[in-house]
Amino acid sequence: MPDVDKQSARMPLIRERHNEGIARPAVNAPGNFAMRLTIGSLFALFLAFAWAGMGFKQESARAPAPSQFPDLYEASITDLQDGLQKGLFTSVDLVKAYFARIEEVNLQGPTLRAVIETNPSALKQAAALDLERHTTGARGPLHGIPIILKDNIATLASEGMNTTAGSFALLGSVVPRDAHVAAKLRAAGAILLGKANLSEWANFRGNVPSGFSGRGGQTSGPYVPLGDPCGSSSGSGVASAIGLAAAALGSETDGSIVCPSGMNNLVGIKPTVGLTSRDGVIPISEHQDTVGPMARSVTDAAIILSAMAGRDPRDNFTLAQPRVVPDYTAALDVNGLSGKRLGVPRKFFEGLNSVVVATFNASLETMKGLGATIVDPADFPDFEEFAASNNESIVLSTDFKVDVNRYISELLEVPTGVKNLAGLIAFNTAHAAEELVPPFWTDQSQFIASENTTVDQAFFDAVAADKDLGATRGIDATLQAFGLDALLLPTDVSSGPAAIAGYPIITVPLGFLPPNTTLAPARPTRSSGPNQPFGLSFLGTAFSEFGLVSLAFAYEQATHTRLQVLAFPEAIPKTQLADIVGAK
Repeated sequence: MPDVDKQSARMPLIRERHNEGIARPAVNAPGNFAMRLTIGSLFALFLAFAWAGMGFKQESARAPAPSQFPDLYEASITDLQDGLQKGLFTSVDLVKAYFARIEEVNLQGPTLRAVIETNPSALKQAAALDLERHTTGARGPLHGIPIILKDNIATLASEGMNTTAGSFALLGSVVPRDAHVAAKLRAAGAILLGKANLSEWANFRGNVPSGFSGRGGQTSGPYVPLGDPCGSSSGSGVASAIGLAAAALGSETDGSIVCPSGMNNLVGIKPTVGLTSRDGVIPISEHQDTVGPMARSVTDAAIILSAMAGRDPRDNFTLAQPRVVPDYTAALDVNGLSGKRLGVPRKFFEGLNSVVVATFNASLETMKGLGATIVDPADFPDFEEFAASNNESIVLSTDFKVDVNRYISELLEVPTGVKNLAGLIAFNTAHAAEELVPPFWTDQSQFIASENTTVDQAFFDAVAADKDLGATRGIDATLQAFGLDALLLPTDVSSGPAAIAGYPIITVPLGFLPPNTTLAPARPTRSSGPNQPFGLSFLGTAFSEFGLVSLAFAYEQATHTRLQVLAFPEAIPKTQLADIVGAK
């Protein structure tokens, strides 16, 4: 469901790989994607007109002045909901605008390859939700709001989208139902706009650049041309960053929400394992996988998390969460840092960019000015043992074989005939031209290593040791020893301890590399460059999201870092609502 990512600074398995080269065109095998975007959208438009003809005319009363429309680069869910409620535009308008924005930059222009496919049913869904708003009112803050899902989060095949983890091996597969988180967003009135590209199999196929999948090609970031988008929720990060949807869902095993959020100038919430269900999400590890929002503000992320959290009988990890899911928007307190004690585990900083460290240090002074007490350093008592541990690689490799085999076995149909991990390895070998593409995307060593694992005592020992190192003697021990409410880390090094503990992280924009930063070579993406964003992470104990939201919101509102630097001009779509509403 998520991936294993970025600079955990501990072991090769968890380290983000910056392989080198030139981004290749996406493979358009079974069904040309460019045509899918166009023909699928036209077909959906026909359906929307048919639906609208059944009694509800889908038009805004009169095209408002362009200044009355929110800018889709930055428009918040609240902004969009306000415009919908006032009748300035409709959800059909929104879907059309986002489709046009995707068309501009996804396979054209800078070819960011953030989106694998759009939903051919989206316009019909939008028309139905517009009708519902008109007749009975909005369901809530997500009513009629388009959201993009990572392509490992299942949606009903009958709707017209695939769920493949970016692999041709699952193209055309039929899932038994929506993923639980997708169903909850639907129930809240959200429109599932499309599927985001990702690091194939959530970056668990082998040593392959972040953001590459066989189906989607190589995703690149919108702040540095051909920039590393960070995996595995790379497409979700890019899509949300430049307004290809209102927000996106990602998934994380170790870094796959927080890293692309940091690298794409976003707020990302990696929930406690068990706060959001993993049912219907293509897995890596039941012990570490979690699904969360990636958005342009803490408020938007809190709105989405409130809608998607909750118990699910199909995921027994969710039975450990509190019985009542908080309304995380109630935590949005500009004074949220006042009186809080926050600790800095400095031993994790080794090897960090000096600009990142300096900006992080400056953020501590900002938080002190907002009433927080900073304990620096507040290091893990077990840090050296944690840093030397290889338990996570044992847990993830073994879990993946078991969990992915179970996921595939529960599919209603798999046209390629793949039945398990061994079949995936064989499929990739047989379809190397699509999946194992030279020079940078040929590896499936992690698949092979996982296939050779066994659920044995060493595995169970590694699971227990990870919980002890990450939670009991790691995050929890540090919080208790220093009397802390949360921990602070640069996002680049924040994911490791929370990953093995199953604990939450919220990342917010912290800063940007200077404009005179040397542009790294594209191999195939650039590891760094001018104006590359980076993030600040707040870490806490299990199910402490409410408190973390409050801390992150207070910092965000005091700094407003995100809009200090925009994406590079070619990566910013030009289509706005005025172009859609005014064209009627």
